[in-house]
Amino acid sequence: MAPIPISSIKVGDIDDVQELRKTKPTIIPDRFVRDMAERPTLAPAMPCSSDIPTINFSKLSKGSTDELKSEISQLAAACEHWGFFQVINHGIDLSLLESMEKVAKDFFMLPLEEKKKYAMAPGTVQGYGQAFVLSEDQKLDWCNMFALGVEPNFIRNPMLWPTEPEKFSGTVEVYSKEVRKLCQNLLKYIAMGLGLKGDVFEKMFGETVQAIRMNYYPPCSRPDLVLGLSPHSDGSALTVLQQGKDTSVGLQILKDDRWVPVKPIPNALIINIGDTTEVLTNGKYKSVEHRAVTNKEKDRLSIVTFYAPSYEIELGPMEELVDENNPCKYRRYIHGEYSKHYVTNKLQGKKTLEFAKISN
Repeated sequence: MAPIPISSIKVGDIDDVQELRKTKPTIIPDRFVRDMAERPTLAPAMPCSSDIPTINFSKLSKGSTDELKSEISQLAAACEHWGFFQVINHGIDLSLLESMEKVAKDFFMLPLEEKKKYAMAPGTVQGYGQAFVLSEDQKLDWCNMFALGVEPNFIRNPMLWPTEPEKFSGTVEVYSKEVRKLCQNLLKYIAMGLGLKGDVFEKMFGETVQAIRMNYYPPCSRPDLVLGLSPHSDGSALTVLQQGKDTSVGLQILKDDRWVPVKPIPNALIINIGDTTEVLTNGKYKSVEHRAVTNKEKDRLSIVTFYAPSYEIELGPMEELVDENNPCKYRRYIHGEYSKHYVTNKLQGKKTLEFAKISN
C-alpha cells in the first residue's frame, strides 16, 4: 500500500490498454497474451454465481436480537465457506457511490498525457499505470490502474492526487471515510461470529492502513487470450469492491477449483477476506484467490478499498483460535514486513502468503 521504490527495477515498455484499444483495436501485444494454462474459459454457458452469500448489514446494525444473531451466523458461514460475500443495505449513501464512480471514470477518460502526470513509478503501487510489474518479460494485465494511499497520512503521496477531475480528491476523502466505518463495523461482527469480543480487531490493529485502487478494463478484441487482473489473494484484512454500473461482469473467484463469475447485486458492495484475516483466524477464514476477465464489447470499472492493520504491529494467529485440534499454522511477523513482501512480488495466486506459513 505504501510506495516502496525499487530503483534497479526494469519493467520494459508497458502499453496503455486504453490507447491500444483506440489505435490498434484488434492487436493484442505479446506481453498481454497469456500462456495456455492461464487463459480464461469464456463459455457462454458459464453461470454467474447467485450462491455467493448476501449479508444484510441493516440487520446487523439495526436488527432485533434474533435478526442480529441470525445475520452474524450467516456472516460467519460466508467467511468460513466462501471468503467472499455481498453486503446490501450497507448504509453508504447511493449518491456517494455514484459520485465516486463518476470521478473514477472521468479520471480514466482524461488524455493520456494528463494521466501520465501521476504515473506509477516502477517498484511502487501508487499512481497511474500497472502495479506488481517487476520484470521486462512479465505478462501484463489488460487493465489501467490508479491507486492512492489514503490513511494514515504518511502513506499518502500528495503529488499523485489529481487536480482533475475537480471533485476527485474531495470525493475520495468522503468515500474513504464511509468505507472505513463499514470495515470497522464488519470486523466487529466478524469477531462476534468467532466468539470474540467485538472490539478485538480495532484494539489490535492500531492506526489502520487504507488504500484505494480504481481499475479500468477497456473492451478487448480477444478476451480469451488475456486477463484483466492476474489471479491473487489480497494482503489486507478486508477488501471492499464497488463495481461500476452497466459494466461487464469481470470478477471471478476460485471456488472448489473452479473459476466462478460474480455478478454484483445493484448497489451492493462485494467484500472479501484478505491474507491478514486468514493469519489472525489461524486459517479458519481463508483469503480467496480471485481474478478479472475482460469483455469483447463492454468496459468495466471497479473501485477497490484495502483495509489493514498498522504497519507497526505484530501479527499472528489469535490464541483463542489455536488448540490441539487446530495447531498454529502461521508464524508471527510485523505487518509492515508482510506488506512490503506483498507489493514487491508479482500477483501469483496465494504465493505471497507462504511468507507467513509454518512449514510442516
